[in-house]
Amino acid sequence: MKFVDEYRDPALAGGLLEEIRQTVTRPWVIMEICGGHTHAIMKNGLDQLLPAQVELVHGPGCPVCVTPVETIDRAVAIAARPEVIFASFGDMLRVPGSVSSLFMAKSAGADVRMVYSPLEAVALARQNPEREVVFLAVGFETTAPGNGMALLAARREGLTNFSLLASHVLVPPAIRALLSSPGNRVQGYLAPGHVCTVMGWREYEPLAEQFRVPIVVTGFEPVDILAGLLMVLRQLEAGRYVVENQYGRSVSREGNLAAQRVLAEVFEVRDRPWRGIGVLPASGLVIREHLAAYDAERKFAVTTIKVQESTKCKSGSVLQGMLKPDGCPAFGRECTPEHPLGATMVSGEGACAAYYTYQRISHA
Repeated sequence: MKFVDEYRDPALAGGLLEEIRQTVTRPWVIMEICGGHTHAIMKNGLDQLLPAQVELVHGPGCPVCVTPVETIDRAVAIAARPEVIFASFGDMLRVPGSVSSLFMAKSAGADVRMVYSPLEAVALARQNPEREVVFLAVGFETTAPGNGMALLAARREGLTNFSLLASHVLVPPAIRALLSSPGNRVQGYLAPGHVCTVMGWREYEPLAEQFRVPIVVTGFEPVDILAGLLMVLRQLEAGRYVVENQYGRSVSREGNLAAQRVLAEVFEVRDRPWRGIGVLPASGLVIREHLAAYDAERKFAVTTIKVQESTKCKSGSVLQGMLKPDGCPAFGRECTPEHPLGATMVSGEGACAAYYTYQRISHA
């Protein structure tokens, strides 16, 4: 197939659903890691078309959702400084910290600006040499190379008034943590196509072998997702546990080597807290020591800001596949997209927002 429309073809989708029905002989639990998968599943009603033996649960693959509360508090503290122009993608502005958000900081007078690219933040630094420009750099391996390239561009231009507040996390350590959990129910994974476009799928092979779990790199259209599910189910039914690639039009085993070189130059791997989950070993990226001048955490001395997460929000259980969004007592009541308690209701990729948007009630 050559065109996106073909991956939305009802006839192809129907054929895959029939193959899934013919393949499944027992119950299976499969997790889609990526929030983009979650929204595509909910929007197209794919979970409602699958046979009852196939249960889909939603993983921690929403970058906005797993950004720690303390990162938001640090962002708000930096943005409040009069010399700072704070730049961010729009989906981060409404994410609640412990007491505030960037949107609230903006309404209180902070110079918070929405941008569509980290290079726009570099341009702001170029245009405002008397101000400090900070870009909130969050996300998985997908967005980290672009943010790293922005830092390198600022260094190349000699822009000493630019820095990143970096909160990047990695997918394979999260899968390892989920599989190692005593309460794990997941038996197969749809791996995130966007992340694997950058990183390839080599890192997933040891996970599939060690934990005896099939992992299929999957695209984001309905036919992609159904094909990926069929590949996972065929492995499970046959007792096979390897990494396969459904998303061949974008992903190779090696990934984007140029992007990986940028990651290696700018960042190093460290332990990192995940919102609602806690600290996961070797699961994050921090700016390397030789680039410390471009690290906003160090430049503005906000590393001491530590906070406790709200116990009312159950997003951590949602992100680990232990709870469906509508199983949270606050869902649709105290917590709505207009008044979110947690990032999973704010983000365009959040599972709670998907359930709310598409009026999905799993236990009805």
